[in-house]
Amino acid sequence: MDYRATSYDEQCLKPQSNRLEQFFESFNVRTMLNRARIRKTKGYSAKDILFDILVLPFMGKSLYHDIINNSNSPYGKDAVYEFLKCEKFNWRYLLLLISVKIVSFIDSLSNRDKVLVLDESTLSRSRSKKVELLARVFDHSEEKYLRGYRLLSLCWSDGNSLLPIDFALLSSRNQHNRYQNINKNVDKRSCGYKRRQEAMSKSTDLVEPMVKRLLSWGIKAKYLLMDSGYAWPALINKLHDHIHVVCMAKKTCKIHYYYDGRWRSVKDIYRLVKKRPGRAWILSHALVTLKGGQQAKLVFVRDRRKKDWLALLTTDTSLDDSEVVRLYGKRWDIEVFFKMSKQHLGLEKGVQTRDFDSQIAYVSIVMLRALFLSLEQRRQEDPRTLGSLFRACCQEMQDLSFLDSLQRILRLAVDRLRQAGEFSEKMYQELISAVYGAAIDYLGLNQELCQRSR
Repeated sequence: MDYRATSYDEQCLKPQSNRLEQFFESFNVRTMLNRARIRKTKGYSAKDILFDILVLPFMGKSLYHDIINNSNSPYGKDAVYEFLKCEKFNWRYLLLLISVKIVSFIDSLSNRDKVLVLDESTLSRSRSKKVELLARVFDHSEEKYLRGYRLLSLCWSDGNSLLPIDFALLSSRNQHNRYQNINKNVDKRSCGYKRRQEAMSKSTDLVEPMVKRLLSWGIKAKYLLMDSGYAWPALINKLHDHIHVVCMAKKTCKIHYYYDGRWRSVKDIYRLVKKRPGRAWILSHALVTLKGGQQAKLVFVRDRRKKDWLALLTTDTSLDDSEVVRLYGKRWDIEVFFKMSKQHLGLEKGVQTRDFDSQIAYVSIVMLRALFLSLEQRRQEDPRTLGSLFRACCQEMQDLSFLDSLQRILRLAVDRLRQAGEFSEKMYQELISAVYGAAIDYLGLNQELCQRSR
């Protein structure tokens, strides 16, 4: 489109399309907020507040400094706090409503195997003391205890795009490991009360309800991928009623599988099976039986990081060994998602409140940001990573700010020229169209040079 051929009024109305606003409009987020009971009776609408919080990391701003502690903010800090900490808002329902639409769109683009990916990550709150349900949790990546929460996430993936759909923010079951208990009186029928009970539950007890919830919403997936932390036979037996499981088997003597007439550990089974000669990547496999009668297949592969081996387990015994390894490789995308969310989307340091409902609300908003980026990446078939796409969105926000400032300057210039009365209206339009068209050409040239430099 040639912006220099349009009128000044049209340029003021549509200076440049904003992808985040298009995301809100195309998915009718206002209606979805209302269906999830996320609404306000007076003042600014829930949609406006949600949009302003959602867009913050793309503009290089923070919730506390640029909205809550900003005297120029259109609404006060009380409006933001009340919006985040309302226990009646059903954030899980909102996330499901939006993610189901995005999954349906991406599912129609490819014929790849669709999987669910389950994993957890720690959310550090090292400087917090009085945050509700703050607990002492173990970080497996750093192998030490931290002060914070555990984020149990269930995502959908087709091998190209990973979409976070559901999550549980976990504290600790042991009261002695919790720095703070529930310090807010909430209605037992509310979403906030259910989330608090969920936070103090055993993580393995939450996996089956989460999987059933997603499948009942019509999300199609053939396999569930899990790490060894959830590879318990009792849990696998429950999940097999709904979906096939592919996971990393625990190399421990506490878990036994029935093989060759006896109950044996993974290590004992590995000693008995015949290995492939040479430097084969896939060493061997074995058909086993779990406690409860469920048939499963163990696939032994070489660990490239050290001179050792790993065991993968699947309940789909018809799968080829190489196919089991390929499917499990898709689980790595959730690790990228956690790093992306913490590094760019403000998952750990984006909110400073003591209320547990605020923690739930903010994690949901972070996942909405990740959904938006994944959708944009897939919609445009963009080869860039989510991190690169995030920085491109930040650049777009800076360009929009530049164009908005230019509009204001041009409006003042037009008012002054009209007061002077020395030029005709046609000359005003030609002058402004030329300036505005040159500005857009300048932005386009800068973007092209940046792409070439990469």
